[in-house]
Amino acid sequence: MERLGRYLEQANMAKNQKPRRRHIPNRTCVGCRQTQAKRNLMRIVRTSEGVLYDPTGKANGRGAYVHNDSACWERALKESLENALNVSLSEKDRKHLSEIMTSLPAENDAN
Repeated sequence: MERLGRYLEQANMAKNQKPRRRHIPNRTCVGCRQTQAKRNLMRIVRTSEGVLYDPTGKANGRGAYVHNDSACWERALKESLENALNVSLSEKDRKHLSEIMTSLPAENDAN
């Protein structure tokens, strides 16, 4: 009987609790150093094949995050992306990332 009482007490406590808020991971843009939700940033990843854009955000390798506007990409390519990925960018990598940068909008409203 005592077990049933404890069970009912735990069930009532569970009903009265508020639902947990889901954790939203934050990341820092290497271009402008602003922190934002991971979903709002683009991931660049260093792999054995070189430095690539990772649209899924799940590729293996060391990653860095950049806003999806060309101003942040220019700053990241010029200054901090190499440090964040702990690699020196080859011409092939720079060309690949520059192609992605040219397809981006000039300014982002979220920034």
